[in-house]
Amino acid sequence: MTFNQQGIALIIGGSSGMGFETAKQLLRENVEVVIVANNEAKLERALGELQELGKASAIQANLYNRDSLQKVIDFINREQTQLAYLVNAAGYFSPKAFLEHTEEDYETYMGLNRATFVISQAAAQNMVRTGGGNIVNIGSMWAHQAVKATPSSAYSMAKAGLHSLTQHMAMELAEHGIRVNAVAPAVVKTPIYESFIEPSELDVALEGFNDFHPIGRIGQPDDIANTVCFLLSGEAAWVTGATWDIDGGVMAGRN
Repeated sequence: MTFNQQGIALIIGGSSGMGFETAKQLLRENVEVVIVANNEAKLERALGELQELGKASAIQANLYNRDSLQKVIDFINREQTQLAYLVNAAGYFSPKAFLEHTEEDYETYMGLNRATFVISQAAAQNMVRTGGGNIVNIGSMWAHQAVKATPSSAYSMAKAGLHSLTQHMAMELAEHGIRVNAVAPAVVKTPIYESFIEPSELDVALEGFNDFHPIGRIGQPDDIANTVCFLLSGEAAWVTGATWDIDGGVMAGRN
């Protein structure tokens, strides 16, 4: 793949899962990477591994805390920061029945969307100043399709909003040489499920979803990172405003 934009890649939620795999792939393509995450220990472990592949650094930030979030915005707004790529991969997922959702549950999802909006706006302003760029948002299959086994009303509402934001940003930013796309994964083996599944039970629990996907297996983080990096690359130069289903065939039909 070719990465023509000059500058760094900022990956929100880059210490694990899809964001981490995307960071590794970009480093292998000689793109400098800055990852953002909240858990300091996990961030340090991820950074150590990434720095073996290329030039990488990290920002520890709690996206729900305005002062902490401002650290990310201040980095983007620095005169010396030339941002070429942004990946919004931070996520939270904890299924709960609609009738049992609390206002706090709702705010957990919408607070993350607010942070994504603010970061994306600052990133776009940076890209306008520095000559363009590429943005990929990690959406979700659940924004397209309700699944009774995993009731996810507030999560799905937030991800549907992110899909819509992708379209609006793409339309408004195209004249500035900025492409904006999203991917919508189905079940992918990442730590996001540890909010409601014990880590020791994760493999067995997720294997139960293999047959949910026509391809016959759940996704792996690199399945998603492959497409994210393609959308960031020059090979996707005529793609913007798209939300691609990277879901093992779930939206085509279920077994």
